[in-house]
Order: sequence, then structure tokens, then C-alpha cells
Amino acid sequence: MQTRAVILAGGEGSRLGVLTAKRAKPAVPFAGKYRIIDFALSNCVNSGLFDVLVLTQYRPHSLNDHIALGRPWDLDRSFTGGVRLLQPYQGRQDSDWYAGNADAVTQNINFIRRNHPRNILVLSGDHIYQMEYDMLISYHEEQNADATVCVIRVPMDEASRYGIMDVDDHNVIVGFVEKPVDPPGDLANMGVYVFKLDMLEELLREDSSRTESRHDFGYNIIPRMLEMGMKVCAYPFGGYWIDVGTLDAYWEAHMDLLGSPPSLDLNDRSWIIHTRSEERPPVRIAAGAIVEDSMITDGSIICEGARVVRCVLSPGVYIGPNAQVFESVILTDSYIEKDALIERAVIDKGVVVGQGAHVGEMSDIGDLGITCLGKNATVPPEFVVKCGAVIGSDFRADEIVALYPDNVIPAGERVGYRRSR
Repeated sequence: MQTRAVILAGGEGSRLGVLTAKRAKPAVPFAGKYRIIDFALSNCVNSGLFDVLVLTQYRPHSLNDHIALGRPWDLDRSFTGGVRLLQPYQGRQDSDWYAGNADAVTQNINFIRRNHPRNILVLSGDHIYQMEYDMLISYHEEQNADATVCVIRVPMDEASRYGIMDVDDHNVIVGFVEKPVDPPGDLANMGVYVFKLDMLEELLREDSSRTESRHDFGYNIIPRMLEMGMKVCAYPFGGYWIDVGTLDAYWEAHMDLLGSPPSLDLNDRSWIIHTRSEERPPVRIAAGAIVEDSMITDGSIICEGARVVRCVLSPGVYIGPNAQVFESVILTDSYIEKDALIERAVIDKGVVVGQGAHVGEMSDIGDLGITCLGKNATVPPEFVVKCGAVIGSDFRADEIVALYPDNVIPAGERVGYRRSR
């Protein structure tokens, strides 16, 4: 056994707001039928890696249900390889929740080192991309690197969100700074690493004893390797990659799927994104309905006179008669009633938008541009929810009416949104 993959899937994803109020970020639905973690899992099996550990933490239930035994990814293996889900446990003094992504690996090192793989591939479970990990691992071994970090060029105005690297002419990393206020460049860390196992164990053991450490690969482990003179190489990636860490990024990633051609081709039969799918009936589109540049998933119903433009609809979405939906992402079993108007919104599962209601606006007011409705929320009939407003999960129509008797939720307002573990 040469390489074991470790997917870090415990992220709370607080910047995604109500979408992660009841689920971990890697479990957030994406592109109609998938979950975000499906991309890392599918990259593994498409690259011939069938030995995968998934480290969960925050609200793991939907993620556990989704992955289960790993059958959709051909990871339901009894003896060698397969997928295993590991959650934090009271395994040492003062320990339950992970203190950082490196600490997550440290706490599970006994499982990770089993059968003595030569390399450990560490992945984030909350990024959207397609990558041949076997080519990355071959590059790592050809370079005889102690660690290899996947890198991508990002816009300079976004570089402060990432770890930024400086490399020499041989792609050896000579400088690294995590999320700098004033970025010295645009070569960003993708959160995809390959380590020699023996080297990684030594580093994690040392880091775990440092009380001042964040126990983070970007803040601590990679900089420490450079301090010690270890060989850390950069692996340039030229494909599509996005960290859907904010609501705007989540919405933009869906709009990217609707381009001509799309930034990420989900129809590529040579690189299938596997998932666990529900059995749903075929899509039904009634006479007189108009659907343009959209992705419509099984079980959806689009009624007569409805119009759907540049949208992604998850399974079982209902678009009522004469309703209009523009540039929006609508998740499973949401119900858009007659004559409703939806513009640039992200609507979670089981939401009801009442007859004649108006949610969102075709606005470009920065962070206020995307309106979001939490899981199982209900928007009363004839209500207006302005751009950038957020309605929390399970918020009822009568609660909204009591708070806003003039039938308008102002732009940027947060209604009934409370995060809890």
C-alpha cells in the first residue's frame, strides 16, 4: 500500500451562513444532485486511490448518512482499503474537538499509519475541482520531496484569503505566508498535500507539544518544514478549483456550471463525479413553461407559464404556475408557489415561498447581492425579501409577519438566524 488519502471533512463553514446551520460544509448540496465532498471522494477513486479516511467533526450526521459504506464510490471494501469515517473521541487528556486540521490528523495517526503507507494524501473535503491525484503522487515521488503542496494562481484581490507561496525555478517552495494582509504574490495553497508518512508523524508529534501552535498545516506545519530545511515542492494546477467558503462563492460556482462551455464539465464520462442518489421520477415540464441555461434534477416539476433562467434545481423542486426564477440555486423539495418571483437567491431544502412573494433582486451590491433562505423556512404570500437578506432555518410565516407587518424584509436583514452545535 503506497498512499492513503485523508479527507478533512469537519469544517463548520460558518461563512456559508444558514446553509451550514444544520450540516457540515462538506455535506452542503452542490450542482443539483451532489454534495461538496463528492468531488474529493470521486477524485480519489478516479485516480485509483481506494484507501480513504474521512475525518468528520461538526454536525457529521448528514455526512455520515451520505457516505455510509461508500458504495457509490466503489469504496465499500471489507478487507483492503475502502472508506472509513472517523469522528473526534476522548482519546487523550483535554481532547475532544480538533484544535486544527493538523490536530485532526494527529488524533487519528494510529489509524492513518496502519499498514504503513509510504505517502499520506491530505485533502480538504470542501473544495470543488477535478484532479488526477495519481499524477500528483508521481510528481511528489519523482521530486523525492518531503511534502508537496498543490498550488494555483488566484486574483490578487483575493490572495489574502489563502496561503501564498514563493518558489524557485524548480518549483521548490522557498517562502510561505498564511493569509497575509498584504500578499507578496498570487500563488495560492489549494489545501491539497502529499507527505512522506515518517516525516509527517515526526512533524505532528513536535507540533502537538507546542502550546502556541494553531495545529494547522498552513500556519504551522509547512512553515516549520521550511524552517528545518526540508524539501517542500509546489505542484502547479491549471484546472478549475474553487473554495465555496462563502455564500457568494457558492452561488458563483453554480453559475460557472451554466457557462458555455462550463468551467467544470460534469458531463465528462472519463471523470465521473459519483454520489449517493435518491430514486426520483423524471423531470416534468408543463406546456408553456420556459427553461433556459439551467440544470434541472430528477423529481422537479415546472408548471405552465413558469420561467426558469440560469438556475440549478435540486431533486423534487416545485416551480408553480407563472412563477419566475432567475439566477438562483434551489435545493431539494423546495416549493415555489404560483406567481412568485425569485432573483439571485440560494434557497435551502424544504423551503416554501408563498404565492406572489418576491425573494431577492438582480442586484450587484457586493455581499448584499445574494439572498438566502434557510432549511424549511416559509415566506408568506405577497411578501418581499430584499437582496442579501437571510431567513433562518425553520422560520415560520407567522413569525415573519409578526416581525415585518409591512410585508417587506429589508436588504441585508438577518431574520431568525442562530447558529448552534
